[in-house]
Amino acid sequence: MKRMYSSLFSIRIFLIGITILTVTSVTAIAQDINNNTSHLVLADNIGNNPKRTVTYITKEANVLFPAVLKGNEEQSIEYVEKFAKNRRDYLMRMYKKSKQFFPKVASILSKRNLPNEYQVLLAIESAFNGNAVSSAGAVGYWQIMDEVAKEYGLTYLPQLSESEKKKLKEEAKKKSALIKKVVVKDDRKNFIKSTQAAARYLKERSRNLNNDMLLIVASYNCGVGNVWEAKRKTGLNDPNFWDIKKLLPAETQNYVMNFIALNVIFNNYKKFEANTMNFKAEKMQVITEEEMMEELTEKNTAIDY
Repeated sequence: MKRMYSSLFSIRIFLIGITILTVTSVTAIAQDINNNTSHLVLADNIGNNPKRTVTYITKEANVLFPAVLKGNEEQSIEYVEKFAKNRRDYLMRMYKKSKQFFPKVASILSKRNLPNEYQVLLAIESAFNGNAVSSAGAVGYWQIMDEVAKEYGLTYLPQLSESEKKKLKEEAKKKSALIKKVVVKDDRKNFIKSTQAAARYLKERSRNLNNDMLLIVASYNCGVGNVWEAKRKTGLNDPNFWDIKKLLPAETQNYVMNFIALNVIFNNYKKFEANTMNFKAEKMQVITEEEMMEELTEKNTAIDY
C-alpha cells in the first residue's frame, strides 16, 4: 500500500513539472513573438515604440525678403521656391553678370531716391544685352519703345515694320548716288543714357502710383494706363498689385512675380548657391546616433524572424 501511494505521489510530481515546463515554454514563445512583432512595427515607424521618446525640432524658414518687399511673402513664396528650383542656371548667370552692372545702376537709382531693387529689371528686360530688340520693337538694355525714347529725349532709330523697311530700301537705292548715308546712334543701346531714362520713368510712376513698387513694376511692362484701368475695375479705393493681378495681362503678372523672385533669391544668394534655402518652417524628427544603431539592430532582428 505504501509503495502504491509513493508511486502515485511521484507521478503527480512529474505531471506538475511537465505542466510548469509547458506553461513556461508557451509564455517564452509568446513573449518572443511579441518582441519580434514590435521589431517589425519599429522598422516601419520608430514613433510606435513605447520604450522610446521621440523628439522633434522645427527647422525655421531662412529666406529673407528685402525690406521693401516684406508683406508679400504669403502670396509669392511658392512662386519664388519654384523659380529657384526650375531656373537655377539662369539665376546663376544673371547674378554673375549683375556684378558688373548693378553698382552703376544703383548709383543712378539713388540719385532719384529709388530703391536698388529696381535694378533686377535690367536682367528681366534684356539679360544685360544692350543690343536686345523685342518682337514689339523695344530696344536696348531697358527695352525702351520708340515713343518712350522720344518722350525722354533719347536719340533713337525707329523700329519699322517689314513693309516700311522694304520701302526705305527701295528709296535708298534711288538716292544712294546723291545722298550720303547718315549713321544714327540709338541711345537705348547706351547703358548710362538708357538707365537714366529708365530711372526717370520709374520715378514718375512712383508719383502717380502712390509709390507702390509692384504696381510701378507692372506699369513698366504693360504701361501705366493699363494699371490705372485695372485699379478702376476693382472698385476699391486703393488696390494693390494682388488686388488687380488677375485683371492684368498674363505676361505682366509673370513679370512682377519674376521681379519678386529675382530680388528674393539675390538677397539670399549664398544660401541659394549652397542649396540651403528653406522656404517654409518644417517639423523634423531628431534621432541620436545611439537610436540609429538600435533601429538597425532591431530591423536585422525583424528580418531574421
